[in-house]
Amino acid sequence: MKNAKAQYRRYTRSSWGNFFYFFFLILFGLFSVLPMVYTVCTSLKPLEEILIFPPRFFVTRPVIDNYTALPKLLSNLSVPLSRYIFNSLFVSVSTTVLHIFIASMAAFVIAKVKFKGSKTLFLLIQFALLYNAYTLAIPQYVIFSKLNIIDTYWVYILPYLPSTLGVFLVKQFIDSSIPDALLEAGRIDGAGIFRIYYQIALPIMKPAWLTLALFAFRDIWSMQPAGTIFSEELKMLPNIMSTISAGGIARSGSAMAATVILLIPPIIVYMVSQGSVMETMGSAGIKG
Repeated sequence: MKNAKAQYRRYTRSSWGNFFYFFFLILFGLFSVLPMVYTVCTSLKPLEEILIFPPRFFVTRPVIDNYTALPKLLSNLSVPLSRYIFNSLFVSVSTTVLHIFIASMAAFVIAKVKFKGSKTLFLLIQFALLYNAYTLAIPQYVIFSKLNIIDTYWVYILPYLPSTLGVFLVKQFIDSSIPDALLEAGRIDGAGIFRIYYQIALPIMKPAWLTLALFAFRDIWSMQPAGTIFSEELKMLPNIMSTISAGGIARSGSAMAATVILLIPPIIVYMVSQGSVMETMGSAGIKG
C-alpha cells in the first residue's frame, strides 16, 4: 500500500505544480488574445487618442464614431457595399461546402476503398503539404490564364477545392473512427459506395468536416487574390479594409472598426466548431 502511494505521488503534480501549470496556460492564453483586444480598443478610440504620443494600448474615452463613420466612408465607393457583402458570403459559403464534400469523398476513397496505388497517392498528398501558397502562385496563374477564368468567381473557388490538408485530416479521422465492419454491414444491406459514404460515413465524420469548415471559411473570408481579380464588382470585403486603411493614421480607427466587423463571422464559425477541432487534430496526430 505504501509503495502504491509513493508511485502515485511520483507520477502526479503537486498543488504548486498545478498552480504554475494553469498560471502559465492562462498567461499565454491572455497573451494570444492581445491583438484582438487591441483591435477592439482602437476601434473605440476617438481621433485624439489615436494621435496621442506615446500611444496607449487601452481606450480611456470609448466612442462609436469609427463605426458610425463607416457608412459615410463607404458611400463613395464605385460599387455598393451590398455587392462586397454578397461576394464574400457567396464565395465563402459555396467554396466551404464544395471543399468539405470533395475533401471528404477523396479521403473516404483513399481510406476505405482498396485500389492499386492508394498508398502512393496518399504519400503524394502528404508531400504536397510542404508547398505553400507563394510557391504555387505562378503555376496557378498560368493555369488560370489557360482556362480563361481570370477575373471570375472561379479564381476564388477552384484553388481551394483540391486542398491536401483537408484530405489528410479527414483520412486520418476515418482511419481512427470508422471501422470496416460498419461499412461491410452497409454493403451486405445492398448499399452502394456513394450511399455508404453519404448515409454512414459522412455523419460519423462530422467533427472532421466541421474542422474543415472552420479552416476553409477563415481562409476564404480573408482572401485577397493578387493579380487575378481586377473587376471591382468581384472583389470581397477585405478589399474595403485595405481601401479604408489607405487613408493614413487618421483612419486607423475606422480601419480597426472594419476589422472587428470582419472578425465576427469567423468567430461565429469557430464557436460552432471548436469542440470538433481538438477531436480531429487528436485523431490526425496533431496536438494543440
